[in-house]
Amino acid sequence: MSETEPCQHLTAVIKLKTAPEYACPECVALGDTWVHLRVCQQCGHVGCCDSSRNKHATRHFQASQHPVVSSAEPGEQWLWCYVDEEMAEY
Repeated sequence: MSETEPCQHLTAVIKLKTAPEYACPECVALGDTWVHLRVCQQCGHVGCCDSSRNKHATRHFQASQHPVVSSAEPGEQWLWCYVDEEMAEY
């Protein structure tokens, strides 16, 4: 990939999916906490980040192969592609 052209997975995101509430449902079910949240841009799954103990966003990618997540953090506006390990701001 060129530094000026984002990967095809990032450019395929047309309408941004957002978290319906600020919670990692899988962590809540475990009675655990999270650090930051990520939203799968293919199906809307909300999962915790890799700084969190359970890494549910990455586990979702590994199970589903859905390549792009966005930050669910207030004030953060970026996408991450797991496949190409590339970020884009929006």
